[in-house]
Amino acid sequence: MTGPKQLSRNHFGSSWVGIVSYYIFHWRKPLLAVFALVTLALTFSATRLEVQAGFNKMLPLEHPYMKTFLKYRDEFGGANRVLVAVRARNGDIFNAKALAKLKAIHDEVFFIRGAERSSVLSLYSPPAMFMEVVEDGFVSGPVLPSNFDGSPAAFEAFRANLLKSQWIGRLVANDFTAAMVSVTLLDNDPEGGGRLDLRRVGADLEKIRAEHEDADFEVEIIGFAKATSDIAGGAAGVLVFFGIAALITAALLYWYSGSLMLTALSLVIALVPVVWLLGLLPVLGLKLDPLSILVPFLIFSIGVSHAVQMTNAWKLEMLHGADGVSAARIAFVKLFIPGASALLANGIGFLVIALVKIEIVQELVFTATLGVSLMILTNKVLLPILLSYSKLSAKDAGKLHGREGIGDPMWRRLACIATPKYAVVVIALAAVSLAAGLWKAREQVIGDLGRGVPELRADSRYNRDVDEITKRFAVGVDVLQVIAEGKEPATCNRFEVLDAIDRFEFLMRQTDGVQSVRGLAGFVKEATVGFSEGDVKWAAIPDTKEQRNQAAGFSTRSGTDLINRDCSVMNVSIFTKDHQAGTLAHIVREVKRFKGAFDNDALTFQLATGNAGVMAATNEAVAAADHWVNWALFGAVTLLCLVTFRSLSITACVVLPLGLVTVHCYALMAQLGIGMKVNTLPVVALGVGVGVDYGIYLFEVMRHEMKSRAMSLEAAFFEALRQRGTASLFTAITMTIGVATWLFSDLKFQVDMGILLAFMFLVNAFGAILLLPALAAFLVRPSRKREEKTA
Repeated sequence: MTGPKQLSRNHFGSSWVGIVSYYIFHWRKPLLAVFALVTLALTFSATRLEVQAGFNKMLPLEHPYMKTFLKYRDEFGGANRVLVAVRARNGDIFNAKALAKLKAIHDEVFFIRGAERSSVLSLYSPPAMFMEVVEDGFVSGPVLPSNFDGSPAAFEAFRANLLKSQWIGRLVANDFTAAMVSVTLLDNDPEGGGRLDLRRVGADLEKIRAEHEDADFEVEIIGFAKATSDIAGGAAGVLVFFGIAALITAALLYWYSGSLMLTALSLVIALVPVVWLLGLLPVLGLKLDPLSILVPFLIFSIGVSHAVQMTNAWKLEMLHGADGVSAARIAFVKLFIPGASALLANGIGFLVIALVKIEIVQELVFTATLGVSLMILTNKVLLPILLSYSKLSAKDAGKLHGREGIGDPMWRRLACIATPKYAVVVIALAAVSLAAGLWKAREQVIGDLGRGVPELRADSRYNRDVDEITKRFAVGVDVLQVIAEGKEPATCNRFEVLDAIDRFEFLMRQTDGVQSVRGLAGFVKEATVGFSEGDVKWAAIPDTKEQRNQAAGFSTRSGTDLINRDCSVMNVSIFTKDHQAGTLAHIVREVKRFKGAFDNDALTFQLATGNAGVMAATNEAVAAADHWVNWALFGAVTLLCLVTFRSLSITACVVLPLGLVTVHCYALMAQLGIGMKVNTLPVVALGVGVGVDYGIYLFEVMRHEMKSRAMSLEAAFFEALRQRGTASLFTAITMTIGVATWLFSDLKFQVDMGILLAFMFLVNAFGAILLLPALAAFLVRPSRKREEKTA
């Protein structure tokens, strides 16, 4: 065998790819040593990688709602709130054991690392007061007095105080079977600095549950931190699915390649960029978010796809008599441009998602783009070097010779699609399919569609807790807070201001999807009734400033979050029945309608704070970016194809099937009730980025055969199917089966992504094999003259 050092540069051609290939194979030993050292170093670095989630990473900080959220978070509380409910399995909370449980949980929540301790609220907190109108005026005091001794009389007094308070449905369940402790979490870790580790918070909450939940009492915990912690716990199962997918891929690769050596090489080369990626993140000071933990698996899947193409090309050259080095060189020269173009398309598919200005999305974009960029080195440089040192055994060669051309009969039948007679049928069916997809895709919505946290399964412990708390408490889990912003201090005691807020509260109570509303105007009316011996006919905003001051003064003494310190800003809390996309969109529309009619120089209504406000802002950010993402994605892929093929007609043949599959992906999301949000937005971009691989690989062969051998389009398509079609179809099926294992995940968002990715991987392959040649039958002419011009 002639070594690469004995070959002159002329043997590698005069093109820049040939020149690059010369230097790669000329210096293959030093390059291989460098790759080995880098892999070892980054493998060690990967052991230091941490998984961390942060609340602020999920916020669209540039959205107007979030500017309001950040401005008033300290005064009216953030959206990162945790609720812990103690529920009696039998009976109610009016017993010593129940109150002891509540007190113990209150104390432990108070000392959770990251808790904003002034925000801890329960029956044992100072703000848990009652107020009663009596003959001599008012009587007020703690609902649960400090001298409570647990006697029957004390429990009767406790019950009476509770009935006089405003805490039923807020701190105590409507049916008295449960009591609640709530706490708002800080953004940063008060001890270690940096972002608060929500996984640790979730673990601390689980310890509280494990300690206090028993045969008599159930402890229910909800909130962003707990949900994120549960998602992170479920994300750990990704490693299991990664292993299962790797085993399935290995088995399929061995069945397809017929060679243990080629199977091992493909798997190793697919794993190397994953190891490099995980190793580089700690070097760059980054951590992996639970919602980005699927990226390494996607990198592995894409790596397998490109490795199969390269090993398949090398195998074909070996079977035609080339030695290992020559076969590796020819495979490199043939596949570098289409392979690198396809990987660039994958990277572009990720990059365009950066149009969504949310940090978690930015991290996902960076992580995925870095992984794809690394693949250009591993798949297009390292793999050919490894192949140059490889050779087929006589046994494997004989086996592969026997299998060569086994798929030719099927490809020969499909090749007729590249003729106008059959192409028109395929195009007609595609047009009908497009119309049906567009009709169904209209139902696709932005945001969540399920109850509870849609990232988790409906029967998960967290979502069961959500159901119990929303069923028994009046405040609901989701709150959208609207800030009534005055222009000067003491705005809150002006009649026209309180009247506008009262009108707003009334409108919100009548709005579909709203469970309850709590604001200053409603509190003032309740206080006025109290000052009027409980006569409900006085439930109105008082005419005099003194009466308004007197009523509003009680709001600051009762520990509510209705007004700020100088009485210039008022908070209206709208508790929603759920956080589904349609619910939030409808409520926000009503708020904006009121805002447009009542905003003036003295008072403006600002959206939004609260967890539902964050979700509404996120939905709007995703909706605003969704169309831009698609336009940018298809624009970039189109430009890339134009640069690669320098032909508008070929570019159209590659891109149009991707558009059809994308429409059907949206239709599938609508059919399955999967909303477009931060978790699912990358799927479409990734599907297009991976799907374009098939078209690029196929047309690279077709163009070459039509140009160099003057083949007809039908013959060139058949040759492309023989050389690239089998490998493309195999990798599509392999990746589809790999992500299909996600259907068994504990994470609902992973299940959703698995369904959508499996659909995109497989259907894009069929789009390239069926629709691409049909379009080419009318758009591409196999004329040598034309082909030379476009090449």
